Amino acid sequence: MHPFEVDAVLGALAAIFRGEPRDAAQRTAEALVTTPAPGAIGPRPACSFDDEIRRVLATSDVPAAAAILAAQQFLPWGTNPVAGRMTDDAASICAVAEILGPEGPIPAPDLRAGLLFQRADTYYPLHNHLAEETYVILAGRALWTAGEDVRMRSAGALIHHPRLMAHAFRAGPEGFVALYRWSGDIGPQSYTFLEDPALRAG
Repeated sequence: MHPFEVDAVLGALAAIFRGEPRDAAQRTAEALVTTPAPGAIGPRPACSFDDEIRRVLATSDVPAAAAILAAQQFLPWGTNPVAGRMTDDAASICAVAEILGPEGPIPAPDLRAGLLFQRADTYYPLHNHLAEETYVILAGRALWTAGEDVRMRSAGALIHHPRLMAHAFRAGPEGFVALYRWSGDIGPQSYTFLEDPALRAG
């Protein structure tokens, strides 16, 4: 049994995925609320960005943001499945809490879902991977690149990346917290940084 704060987060995240009209999103929603955790989910040490994460979550009126804020001490920030594929610069500006996945506190062999925090006024460069991916911004905002589509995305926005679509994020002045899910080829081996004109210009 999870702490009630964790159950509230899982229910809120599942509700978001139920609103996405893709089979993998429905399977992710179901897995979040029906798969038992193999061990107890208890309080964890705060991650180094804890204060920043709490501040941006507190600005949001998305219901899941309030649930995450209430459960912050239980969430596995620092469990990033692609940590070994990231540059030092990219790793220094973000934190990931993988909730569902092959190594997650809630096990799933062929799906991943979790949370991403990115610090204020930072840029995460162009990258891609074989996994199909959906993000939903829960708090804050970012100038979001998804292929040729570049626009500001705010809390509540859903962004879908088909496999191998190039994407990048420039966080706004509050930073942002987003929910993500992966399906298809969810292994981290294909995670690749790409040639990025924004870095050449900067």
